[in-house]
Amino acid sequence: MAINIDDIREILKSTRTGLMGKANVVATGIGYKVTNGKVTDDLSIICSVEHKKPKKSLTASELLPQFLESIPIDVNPSGPIFAFQDPKLRYRPAPGGTSIGHYQITAGTFGCTVKKDGKRYILSNNHVLANSNDADFGDDILQPGPHDGGSRPADVMAKLHDFVPIAWDGDDGGGGGGGSDCPFANAAANMLNGMAAAAGRKSRLKAVIENTPGQNLVDCAIAEPVNENDITDDIMQIGNISGIAEGNLGMSLQKFGRTTEYTTGTILQIDVTSTVSYGTGKTATFVDQLMAGNMSAGGDSGSAVLNSDKQIVGLLFAGSSSSTIINRIQNVFDLLNISLP
Repeated sequence: MAINIDDIREILKSTRTGLMGKANVVATGIGYKVTNGKVTDDLSIICSVEHKKPKKSLTASELLPQFLESIPIDVNPSGPIFAFQDPKLRYRPAPGGTSIGHYQITAGTFGCTVKKDGKRYILSNNHVLANSNDADFGDDILQPGPHDGGSRPADVMAKLHDFVPIAWDGDDGGGGGGGSDCPFANAAANMLNGMAAAAGRKSRLKAVIENTPGQNLVDCAIAEPVNENDITDDIMQIGNISGIAEGNLGMSLQKFGRTTEYTTGTILQIDVTSTVSYGTGKTATFVDQLMAGNMSAGGDSGSAVLNSDKQIVGLLFAGSSSSTIINRIQNVFDLLNISLP
């Protein structure tokens, strides 16, 4: 008997509540079944899910039936579905993913909130919050960033608190200032960071607050909100961070950034060494980076990069038309001595 679309509507109408009640299901509808990446002529009930998971990882109550009254069920990995918001607007409180920047730059992305010494801070890149080493502690941070209409004093949301200096290629690795304002801490950091580099990344000491000369690990900074109620712990269209994870080859990624908004990707390379151009003839070499495909553009710098379980994996800071470069979050947290709130 030929399948009539009106009959499928009635079947879906009577079963929709049960299907939508399944964990991971975010939408149901009627469409043509997709097999091996190709659209067929077979009508089906399509269940859109946040993530397509292996059957063995699902409980009996989470499994979707293969058929409903002889109508095939097709699973579409759509990802989470959100009402679209413009990250370039002014937000109070502001979530991660929105436009932000030092008052002398264009605009970058508010990555996420972090905690240090019992206070909550905004995490992003050095080149977003600290103007690529050229900022002073206490400088104004605007939300939205200047390129998106942010101005002083109306849009001052935070003050620059700390950053890891970028060691430019060809200089002595000092990076032009920043980091700790204690000369004794800086001297100890230089010595310990060199020892840690020789021992390997996993042996690095958490208190070190400078990049190793000529071998940057991170492009990161934190800013202290003028009013702690002006920031939230969630990331736009993603939600709260569930924890921390180490980025591994093949890991699925997601991020929300100021320019390309919600995008997904995959870790294609680990242990990456890359020369990054910062304009005006300045370049810096970064080591121990993660590389994903094209999931970002200018203005997404500072975005928090999460895995499919909403665990933070890295901090996006650079890329090209086909690639995205990401600091390992362990290095960011260690060098800034921060944690999740």
